[in-house]
Amino acid sequence: MTALLSERLRSHRLTAPARTPVAAARHMLAVQGQEFIAGRWALGVRSSGAPTLAAVDAAFDRGELVRTHTMRGTLHVIPAEDVRWVLSVTGDRQLRQDASRQRQLGIDDALVARVESAFRERLADGGRTRAELFDDLAEIGIDPAGQRGVHVLYALNVRGILVQGPVVHRDDAVSREQLFMLGEEWLPETVPPADPLAELFVRYVDGHGPVTVDDFAWWSGLPITVAREAVERGRARVTEKEEGVFVGAVRPRRAAGADDAATFALPMFDEYYISYADRSAVATPESMALIGPGKNGMVRASLLAAGRIAGAWTHSAAVGRHRDEPIPELLGEQPAPDPAAVASALRRYADFVTAH
Repeated sequence: MTALLSERLRSHRLTAPARTPVAAARHMLAVQGQEFIAGRWALGVRSSGAPTLAAVDAAFDRGELVRTHTMRGTLHVIPAEDVRWVLSVTGDRQLRQDASRQRQLGIDDALVARVESAFRERLADGGRTRAELFDDLAEIGIDPAGQRGVHVLYALNVRGILVQGPVVHRDDAVSREQLFMLGEEWLPETVPPADPLAELFVRYVDGHGPVTVDDFAWWSGLPITVAREAVERGRARVTEKEEGVFVGAVRPRRAAGADDAATFALPMFDEYYISYADRSAVATPESMALIGPGKNGMVRASLLAAGRIAGAWTHSAAVGRHRDEPIPELLGEQPAPDPAAVASALRRYADFVTAH
């Protein structure tokens, strides 16, 4: 076990779990959430005790957590209190990166303003599902087909006009959907950081260190020149372990009996794997080929042993199948993780999605 892996396990709250999923979210700032169940388990696996999906969903329902496009055009789960200032750093960059596709779909500022006005009326009495918003688009003469609806919602997300909030609950099934809410009504009024760009860098370091400026540029989606500026502006608030390698100035406390060699069942798109420019510290070429990203952009759920990717796992969240046992797929590399440890890690996930 290298010092880097030990530090990352701690930064990611795997060996230093947070008290609650919301506390885990505040420490990580943002975890990838394009696959909604995975985004919720990313917080569960970083929490102490026996966290449940119901507890995470309750945090969405209370307005403590939301899901929106915080960076790189990707949905993330993020504390509601942090959305506005993060988008003040990353929003314009995301809009520029999507501009060509928006033009192809006939989406311009005037159309977005028209949709915003219509949605404000329809959302005045509460949230609406994506399907309902697509129906609203059709009613005002905008065809949501061909990804037009998706990109209109994206434009409103990145501008902070919409966020995904309360969970649409389903009887005896894992919910995969949320209600869209008006950001100005659902997000709390908070005082932004004095320097949002520096804050973004510091918060990334706290939840992901050790990291480099290249890692931060990848994670944030910012140009390398802007990432370097963020480092300079935030340098005094982090610790530089060696030249160009940063960790948090205050480190989370490792749990009693925490073991760096422990096995964890990480979700799809997990930050421990995906949020670095260079993933070779935690994955061999063979494990990268197994986990992804694949040609379709998917990143599989992974088994982590002694800080490194040791395999993948699958689990169906389909109605009637969310109680099925997760299925491991080990790489066969040596030393292989203990089968009992793998079973225990997968059982913790299974308990998370089935407990009430």
